[in-house]
Amino acid sequence: MAVQLNHTIVMSRNQEESAKFLTEILGLPDAKRFGPFLVVEMDNKVNLDFYETDGDITSQHYAFLITETEFDEIFARLRERNIRYWADPGQTQADKINHNDGGRGLYFEDPNGHLLEIITRPYGGGN
Repeated sequence: MAVQLNHTIVMSRNQEESAKFLTEILGLPDAKRFGPFLVVEMDNKVNLDFYETDGDITSQHYAFLITETEFDEIFARLRERNIRYWADPGQTQADKINHNDGGRGLYFEDPNGHLLEIITRPYGGGN
């Protein structure tokens, strides 16, 4: 059996708000309840399981490989909502996209400060 990532837990202050933010921005189906989690399923069957906490939340980074068409759609949704975005993970190049490896990419934050990234080409030319 090949090793595959199945799911990861995303800490949030309000799991419903956080899951809805992600599904709406990325154009994914609504999250589904599984025990204490709200589960957002990616097209490659990897799940992001949103868990609600009152404790500290350490910012995490989640990168999503998408098509050029999906980039245009997501980018439009970010701009419609006036969500800040950056070309770099250090968030020094505001309101710009990058063209790494011949694709397009950008970074933006979710309601909990997690740094989300959309890219149209894997870094380093990988799959």
